[in-house]
Amino acid sequence: MAPRKKFSKQDIINAAFKIARKEGLDAITIRKVAGQLGSSIAPIYVNFKDVEELIQAVVDHTQEVAKQLVLEQNSGHPFRDIGIGGIKFAREYNVLYRDLIMKNNPHMQHNEESLVFAINQMKQDPSLHGFTDEELKDIILKMDIFHTGLAVQVANGLLPEYVTEEKMIDMLDSVAEDVIIATRVRQKENQ
Repeated sequence: MAPRKKFSKQDIINAAFKIARKEGLDAITIRKVAGQLGSSIAPIYVNFKDVEELIQAVVDHTQEVAKQLVLEQNSGHPFRDIGIGGIKFAREYNVLYRDLIMKNNPHMQHNEESLVFAINQMKQDPSLHGFTDEELKDIILKMDIFHTGLAVQVANGLLPEYVTEEKMIDMLDSVAEDVIIATRVRQKENQ
């Protein structure tokens, strides 16, 4: 008898991620992941106590994938890269995007780590120098609200064909500029 193949925790997460990417988080089952791996369910239960723990690991992995898309942009304006990376995530991982953003699920709560990542990216952006952490949080929240609406339309294929990725980036840039200008005006008024 051939020896059984060992699967790492990351192998299992990757198999579950493939399922979630195509079918959504609700499609993840222990048996389906075992099938994706070509194994029994035993390796999954060795690494995860239940399917909920595995789904949370997939959500955490998905957030890392989204963060990596932001870091890959390298436009020289990290704040802009956050928006572009998010739009690309919504397009490339539309099923997961809808599951994570449009459904009320226990796996997506306020993520302080993601906020800290965004603020640290923003602090590297020359156009955002001179803002306090609170002002940066306000800017990112306003942009997140706009960005979410745009990304939901991307993930659901609701935008007209003439709204290309370049057009979406132009819209993100324009709204970001408006938010930044308004914040600077309020900043000067409060001095």
